Amino acid sequence: MPQSAFFNSFNVKPRKSRGFTLIEVMLVLVIMGLLAGTVVFNIGGQSGQDRLKKQVQRFQVVFSMASDFAVLNQKQLGLRVERDKNQYSFMVLDEEQNWQLIAGDKTFEAYTLPDEFTFELELNDLPWDTDDSLFNESTIDAELSVSDDSVSIGDEEEKKLPPPQVFLLSSGDITPFSLSFAYEPGFSSEVPTYFRVNVEDSLPVTVDGPLDQL
Repeated sequence: MPQSAFFNSFNVKPRKSRGFTLIEVMLVLVIMGLLAGTVVFNIGGQSGQDRLKKQVQRFQVVFSMASDFAVLNQKQLGLRVERDKNQYSFMVLDEEQNWQLIAGDKTFEAYTLPDEFTFELELNDLPWDTDDSLFNESTIDAELSVSDDSVSIGDEEEKKLPPPQVFLLSSGDITPFSLSFAYEPGFSSEVPTYFRVNVEDSLPVTVDGPLDQL
């Protein structure tokens, strides 16, 4: 049956296919642009408190993963917090009893907080003493306070790594500590906000905040 006879039998006229007009294409592009702009605005419009909370959550998750890693792999790990660099990193005690930075796993690599945030470590309700005097006590094996970077390139001198302040042991035991995160805008209408991460002697990691003050 010819095509014309087929459509005529149902009293339906064949429709001609057409492409999009220039106006329709431009309208779609405008809508897509508006949607993309809204997403960018929402991301950039986060408050300092929200941005700080994400940093706290990141630390909470990574620290918990590090503790689990220590238990599952029967390794002794450590956490090093360097306030002057606004940075924290995880370390592992090797077979020669030397502290090494964990290599090959981006999760545990040294992480630097954005400049707008600061943090402070507290052990036994006292701020950490930057001269590492805690490791001079007889209760801590002297070998734990010595760290040599075994990875060297060419004839570079081996660099001594400072020891961790917090231990994450293979038994699941953790050095009790608190880590306070702060957002203190200098020239902004936003108010300062704080979070405090707490670990007793094992997981879980708990978080207090947002707080108006520490």
